[in-house]
Amino acid sequence: MHRRGGVGLAAFDRQEQSNRSFAQLSSALSQSQVDHLHSQLNQFRTALARFASTHRESIRSDPTFRHEFQQMCSSIGVDPLAGPRKGGWWAEMLGLGDWQYELGVQIIDVCINTRERNGGLIEMSELVRLVSKLRGISGGVITEDDVVRSIKTLQPLGAGYQVVDIGGRKMVRSVFKELDEDQSVVLAIAQLEGGRIVEDILVQRKGWARERARAALENMVHRDGLCWLDDQDEECGRAYWVPSAMQWDL
Repeated sequence: MHRRGGVGLAAFDRQEQSNRSFAQLSSALSQSQVDHLHSQLNQFRTALARFASTHRESIRSDPTFRHEFQQMCSSIGVDPLAGPRKGGWWAEMLGLGDWQYELGVQIIDVCINTRERNGGLIEMSELVRLVSKLRGISGGVITEDDVVRSIKTLQPLGAGYQVVDIGGRKMVRSVFKELDEDQSVVLAIAQLEGGRIVEDILVQRKGWARERARAALENMVHRDGLCWLDDQDEECGRAYWVPSAMQWDL
């Protein structure tokens, strides 16, 4: 019995020694992998710096080139368009952090200046058009993708800027207002009607009670500022206009 106990202790010691050896080997492998990763990142950093110095203006002015470059970087977890703080060295090297924030300021400018007429809800294509007009020819071409990315950089400001889908169309909301289900329906139909909507349309197409249709439209006028009321409409005497669904020549 005593002899068996000795053998058991020796086996236990050997097991402990094996565990320590495996742990040391694992640590050595992990460190080797980390060193290899750092080496790869340094090589990529050098390559990106060379690429940036050669193609910086193309990235800033050509939306297609900018999108493809962004996709390439995203595939390896780098976001040079995220701004100076989030983009870090990449944003500084490419000079795109300032470009992104400049676009963000222009988006805010357009949203604030149109808020009185659209209630803080503007169609994406209209926003792109007005921002492009504000930037001028020298500002280069911008796309919906550029605007979406800039709006994401505005979220930490807590200003309520958000891209929403209404009736299959992208809209930008610039106020703290969550659209309820009835509002979304009204906005989607208004887009099909060129901005004009009346109670009968909601009653006929959606099967709403007239009281529900009137309440939804009145709330959008008086509570939310998303509609204008025309109480002298030639066809029915009372119609509502949704500015965010109307075409503006500005």
